[in-house]
Amino acid sequence: MNRTVLPSDRPLGPHTTALIGLDGGRYPAGNSLVVRGRDATAIIDPSTSMRTRPDVAEWSAPGAVDRVVLTHAHEDHLAGVHLFPTASVHIHEHDLPGARSLDGLMRIYGMAPEAERVFREVVVRDFTYVERPDAVGFADGHTIDLGGVTITAIHLPGHTRGHCGMLVEPDGVFVTGDIDLSAFGPYYGDEWSSLDDFERSLARAREVDARWYLTFHHRGVIEGRDAYLDALDTFTAVIGRREDEMVAFADEPRSLEDFVAHRFVYRPHVTLPFVDTVERRSAAMSISRLVAAGRMHEVAADRWQARPPATNGPTGD
Repeated sequence: MNRTVLPSDRPLGPHTTALIGLDGGRYPAGNSLVVRGRDATAIIDPSTSMRTRPDVAEWSAPGAVDRVVLTHAHEDHLAGVHLFPTASVHIHEHDLPGARSLDGLMRIYGMAPEAERVFREVVVRDFTYVERPDAVGFADGHTIDLGGVTITAIHLPGHTRGHCGMLVEPDGVFVTGDIDLSAFGPYYGDEWSSLDDFERSLARAREVDARWYLTFHHRGVIEGRDAYLDALDTFTAVIGRREDEMVAFADEPRSLEDFVAHRFVYRPHVTLPFVDTVERRSAAMSISRLVAAGRMHEVAADRWQARPPATNGPTGD
């Protein structure tokens, strides 16, 4: 079937086309990848931008897409699943609850009750979330064969427990998911997030050798490993910069709520319902790491302060 090609669509190889989202894939939009094999067609992370394409009827026609492959279970990556009711849905087994039910998705976020109530409405209304109880789970290294073209899952947890990158061969395309290489930096603010896992996943992501790299947000298509590694190093460095800023802020005793109010992840103008929850969880992870590293210590209940830098004692003759 010959499909409409938009000016923003980016062919990456004979079997792969990046569908660049609105505003370059900036949240709530995102960049999707279409993969065509001899026997089947898959779409990786269908975004909100799928709904606004003039050819949306072509894409959502029965049989147009056979498999929906998800890097993880977050609202913006699930937003286009409703367009493909006859396609099978595939996601890492750790994030499977988020694809199968709204309750499961909310467990991944782990929001406070009022924030969850509001965000449930947002997920259904603005991200057209649909439950797929038939979604299929996979493990690290699982390969989906489309006929002469394969999609291999590389488990990169931290953002969520089941977050994966997808390597498409033979075109040499690596879909990075929400290792999005943005100036915002790594996001690890959910109940099912882990900063330590994220750092290990960033190290593993460095090992992936491809010709093309596709991020879900912001950067979009990156050509060549050298450019990818430069972007990955800059992205990774955000973690250290946040923690350095936290140490500088703790020049006097600070509570967890002080760190939340100061904001080390989001900018002050952002008013999303989950911001405080994310800041609180992210700060708690970093405080624990900074205490373990000897850069901060608890001076009273729920009060942390930076340790003064070590100094050399006086030397004698």
